[in-house]
Amino acid sequence: MSEISQAEAQPLVLVTRAGLVTTLTLNRGEQLNALSEQMIAALQEQFNSLSRDSATRVIILAAAGKAFCAGHDLKQMRAAPSEQYYKTLFDRCSKLMLAIQRLPQPVIARVQGIATAAGCQLVSMCDLAVASDNAKFAVSGINFGLFCSTPAVGLSRNVSRKQAMEMLLTGEFIDAQTALQRGLVNRVVTLELLDSEIEKLAASIVSKPPKAVAIGKQLFYKQLETGIDAAYQLAGQTMACNMMDEVALEGVQAFIEKRAPDWK
Repeated sequence: MSEISQAEAQPLVLVTRAGLVTTLTLNRGEQLNALSEQMIAALQEQFNSLSRDSATRVIILAAAGKAFCAGHDLKQMRAAPSEQYYKTLFDRCSKLMLAIQRLPQPVIARVQGIATAAGCQLVSMCDLAVASDNAKFAVSGINFGLFCSTPAVGLSRNVSRKQAMEMLLTGEFIDAQTALQRGLVNRVVTLELLDSEIEKLAASIVSKPPKAVAIGKQLFYKQLETGIDAAYQLAGQTMACNMMDEVALEGVQAFIEKRAPDWK
């Protein structure tokens, strides 16, 4: 088997499980984990499956090789150019990005290297992100004559408008510490400590009742897209329903009785 066919035979997304945590690893390291049509489809399939998996409480999105994700596969995009092809491609990518936020489980991006264009978008759409101190981020399409319009959606919902516009207009990289300061990632550690830091974060989430986490995640993103009056109305309704759930009733009763809650 040739080197090319061997590479093609490898799964595009590796799936590993450790207790209640499932890790999805982008597995096109030699191609900097570019989001080809096939990679988008493989990730979408995994998200669809995990959305129904009650045995998974936290999802980690990781990547093999030196890059987290270098964005779309530009060579593939240029192979058969047409407006309809591009529209279909970006529609599928947008569906993938939205699927992350619609999952009941929190998704943590494990960023061990560069994340550019749609790769930076992928980080921005995850619920949480932990980066190694050598990671870098950019929305660099402008350097090739293509404004990163779809990455702008996620980016502008993570960092301030002017910071997002600067990245989009210049295409310049920011380092991990700058990404932390701007709110694109939650934590920055050395590469050696990356996995242990994510494990601590995941363990904290896993210790919480999954129904409350799922309800909260859904409400969080929904209220962000509404006006403040509608947001409070939606949040109040959600909390009222949450309070009537047996998980919250047990949690409050445990607080009153000064004991640890018994999540069932």
